[in-house]
Amino acid sequence: MPNKIAVIQSPPVLLKLERSMERAVASIEEAAANGAELAVFPEAFLPGYPTWIWRLRPGGDMGLSGTIHRRLRENAVDIGKGDLAPLCEAAAKHNITVVMGMSEVDGQFSGSTLYNTVVVIGPDGTLLNRHRKLLATNPERMVWGHGDASGLRVIETPVGRIGTLLCWENYMPLSRFALYAQNLDILVAPTWDCGEAWLASMRHIAREGGCWVVSLATALNERDIPADFPNREELFGEDGWVCDGDAVVMEPFGGPVAGPLHRRQEVLYAEIDASRAASARRSLDVAGHYGRPDIFNLSVNRAPMQPVSFTG
Repeated sequence: MPNKIAVIQSPPVLLKLERSMERAVASIEEAAANGAELAVFPEAFLPGYPTWIWRLRPGGDMGLSGTIHRRLRENAVDIGKGDLAPLCEAAAKHNITVVMGMSEVDGQFSGSTLYNTVVVIGPDGTLLNRHRKLLATNPERMVWGHGDASGLRVIETPVGRIGTLLCWENYMPLSRFALYAQNLDILVAPTWDCGEAWLASMRHIAREGGCWVVSLATALNERDIPADFPNREELFGEDGWVCDGDAVVMEPFGGPVAGPLHRRQEVLYAEIDASRAASARRSLDVAGHYGRPDIFNLSVNRAPMQPVSFTG
């Protein structure tokens, strides 16, 4: 049975968690009012992707980099402190599953390290999964730490079995295979990448995995950068596209059924039928009859990476 989904590529309020959360809740309400049962947000939506890292000089801008990072840390999501409560309440109120990307601060151990995180929240408001990006890309490594595989899971939801990979994690064949081997219906790929090469990769994954692929980045224009962003005039102009968005929904073993939504700050709606994923793998099931487990075998360590354990 088809389910309606909402792919939300409108921008947050960069480096402002509370206002970005308000926008997210409003978008969830709008999606639910339009009949959506799943709402998907971009990579690092809370409180915005750190696009400045691609514009700063590695050595010369260390002071400015520290200033901006401090503001990012102050506006990062601390799950343990209940920062996701507004999202969980909105999901439960509107009976909708939510996939949200964020910068998450480690409030349990160091209190400082940030992670590029995506969570799945169920329609009853329960946090179903937290996945931290396994490896940050290029200058992202100056912002986010390495995640572990504790969240490399496929989660049962009312719209189908959902797995998530962030941005260039989708270029990691073993990460993809780890999800394919868990009876994956829908791969959600929140990202900052866009354009023809990225869209071609999403189409390839839909064929390789025989699954639905939902991908989006934030459609961000320079005019969306807040006036109080540190050294804004040095890093950004006034009216240029920072990221094109390109929200898209690919069908199993096929191409786009909705999108790409290019340079448009709106919601992309689509209908998907999760049962079509299993049917699409009849000819090519890379984790089943088209695999050779007698030759190839993948081992995944799901143990949480913890710097210390206390007993007694």
